[in-house]
Amino acid sequence: MELLLFSNSRADGGNYLAHAIPEMIKALNGRCRACFIPFASVIHSWDNYLDNVRSALKETGLDIVSAHQVADPLGEIARAECIIVGGGNTWQLLKECRDRAFLNAVAHRVREGALYVGWSAGANMACPTIGTTNDMPIVDPCGLSAFHLIDFQINPHYTNALPPGHQGETRDQRIAEYLVAHPDIRVFGLPEGDWLHISSTAAYLRGSKNGILFVADAEPREIAPGLLPPF
Repeated sequence: MELLLFSNSRADGGNYLAHAIPEMIKALNGRCRACFIPFASVIHSWDNYLDNVRSALKETGLDIVSAHQVADPLGEIARAECIIVGGGNTWQLLKECRDRAFLNAVAHRVREGALYVGWSAGANMACPTIGTTNDMPIVDPCGLSAFHLIDFQINPHYTNALPPGHQGETRDQRIAEYLVAHPDIRVFGLPEGDWLHISSTAAYLRGSKNGILFVADAEPREIAPGLLPPF
């Protein structure tokens, strides 16, 4: 099993998905048939989303089809060598995947050897649940369970910055609340521009920023880029 989980679609103001291309080319290792799951897009059409992803990733050499355009999407997932899950609204993404019976299908195919690539909402979907997304619940997905490809939660776009005068909770405070309700779960704060490269044997934090590991009843712990320690 191999996953590339990006915090966001751009690194340091670069072009769309530009930072993902070198990592994908290395991880693809000859895989060329990709199924794109576009359902996180709310404002823009899924057709437009597919066009943008195809254009951004043309250097990878992937033949990308979208799950919303094929007659047999479950069959396409079963044949895919790479499954790409784009960012947007995580709640809508989960609802559409559940309604189409994609949850087990995607998880099974990735465990069989398809490369999983997700950014933002797509990274959240690799977790046990979407409970640590930053998105507004614009639809009811009838449960929070996601693909459960990893055994910890990700908080993408992680930052603990608070604008001057803002009276709401910081991200750290919100994650601390989550851990009160779910004390057995670990949460990894994934800063923008960073990503996780996870395989069956090792996990790496890539990028230029430290990640933050949150565990119940402990202070948040900074994790430097490189091989992740057991947690």
